[in-house]
Amino acid sequence: MSLSATPNSLDEAKLRTWLGEQAANLGFDGLRITNTHLGLASERLNQWLAEGRHGHMDYMQRHADLRSDPELLVPGTVRVICVSMNYLPPEFEIEREWGRLEDPQQAVVSMYARGRDYHKVLRNRLQEFAKLIEEKIGTFGYRVFTDSAPLMEVELARKAGLGWRGKHTLLLNRESGSTFFLGEILVDVPLPIDQEQEEHCGTCTSCIDVCPTQAITAPYQLDARRCISCLTIENPESIPVEFRSAMGNRVYGCDDCQLICPWNKFSKRTQLPDFAQRHSLGQASLMHLWSWTEAEFEQRHEGSAIRRIGYSRWRRNLAVAMGNALASAKVDGADKEVIRAALNEALSTADELVAEHIQWALSAYN
Repeated sequence: MSLSATPNSLDEAKLRTWLGEQAANLGFDGLRITNTHLGLASERLNQWLAEGRHGHMDYMQRHADLRSDPELLVPGTVRVICVSMNYLPPEFEIEREWGRLEDPQQAVVSMYARGRDYHKVLRNRLQEFAKLIEEKIGTFGYRVFTDSAPLMEVELARKAGLGWRGKHTLLLNRESGSTFFLGEILVDVPLPIDQEQEEHCGTCTSCIDVCPTQAITAPYQLDARRCISCLTIENPESIPVEFRSAMGNRVYGCDDCQLICPWNKFSKRTQLPDFAQRHSLGQASLMHLWSWTEAEFEQRHEGSAIRRIGYSRWRRNLAVAMGNALASAKVDGADKEVIRAALNEALSTADELVAEHIQWALSAYN
């Protein structure tokens, strides 16, 4: 990286104010700055990986050394500009979310995935932000990231003061709870550093208590092998039988630990149309999503984070949820017959992965 301008040639206070204003103009809800030193976080990551708690997320282990040091990822980096962007859809109502989880025939998709793919939205705006900074201070070295490289995003954001680490391991802050995305610009400019926030979880253990699969094994300890988000998204294989009933009707991700968190009472709705729900993913039934052909799946999830799991995993997840609906006393006999018929009809043409889950759904509760 080459550096032609530093904060020393500018008024630091004015520059910091300007950065915050530009970030807000681009739709970011928070901006903080930190250095690259991750301290004990690197040791905790290595221990987590050694215990195998990353599950199917092999990429976590492949680039563990880079995650431990942003300067290895982008040589010359001395600061990380961390930003947040709220994603809570305008139509969000917490009572309705809990109500849908209690209705076995509804298909529950994690809130963050109901709109456009956040990777694209944040990356484009981060790139635009970096260009604005370059116009302001001159040529400098940088790279932008959003959940797209071996970078300990949550830890960097915590150090920067965007929030504190909740017991569910997500980042929390007073203004937005945990319903926001993170993005970073790694820069070679020695910008002034912001202060960390104090933790405000106290003795609350709601997120630990509510987890359907007990994936939060202790405060600040997550076992991805048990986490429904990881099982339905990151796991390319068969979902372990021991977790299928606990999945309920969650077909992509899981929001329980966020829905229960008291700090999310303060979550703000997004102002960006990109994150408004598409294709009624906040109201869809299992049978409606099961009716989609592969072509419809590809077309309707174009520009969505969901598309990357592919049609087979999508059907796998739906089959588990449909099996749980068959087991539920809340579903009447006529509706169960419709579900059984749909599963049986799909069985002869299903691939091996989906067929195994259909068979489980049909036979587990006979």
